Amino acid sequence: MNAQFISLEGGEGAGKSSAIQCIEAWLTEHEIPYVLTREPGGTPMAEEIRELVLSARDEQVAPNTELLLVFASRVQHLNEKIQPALAQGKWVISDRFVDSSYVYQGVARGINESVIDNLVDTFLKNQLPNKTLLLDVPVELGLQRVQSRGESNRLDGESLAFHQKVRDGFLHRASQDPERFVVVDASQSIASVEAQIVAQLNALLAGHNA
Repeated sequence: MNAQFISLEGGEGAGKSSAIQCIEAWLTEHEIPYVLTREPGGTPMAEEIRELVLSARDEQVAPNTELLLVFASRVQHLNEKIQPALAQGKWVISDRFVDSSYVYQGVARGINESVIDNLVDTFLKNQLPNKTLLLDVPVELGLQRVQSRGESNRLDGESLAFHQKVRDGFLHRASQDPERFVVVDASQSIASVEAQIVAQLNALLAGHNA
């Protein structure tokens, strides 16, 4: 069985953590070796950069600074964790990957897409997930979920307009790459969301067992 690289994307409060628990249970049931990871982060150094990116601070963070920090974390993550795991035949499940940069720093922060393209070409060698599950939820509902969980980071505190740009940006990317993206309606019940995810995992497994 070929190793698979699956990313989960979505705005704040989309339910990625619950989705990852569902995927982990499915992988365990099917006895598939796997690695769970996240971005920014995934390695000790990358986790330190995550703290820099997400911690609330008085200083205004320039969009390009944010982008370069995220990519510094991503390069370390890819080299030290993702690619070695795939080489060992393990499935890699990542809470966010490069699509988040195109959306958060690109669409929402206003950085030209060509700048991100250049970083991808130079440092990632066009390494993209085999499948990206986009957990889509209305912005207001997502932010309500963030408030109810009692934890927040610097991005959670952005304006409603910012978060709407994030949602629109993800949906646009999904429409541009329908072979890789699967849009999951994350506003439904947990059982319904899990059923959508499991259906996609079953299809992916069947395709590679054929």
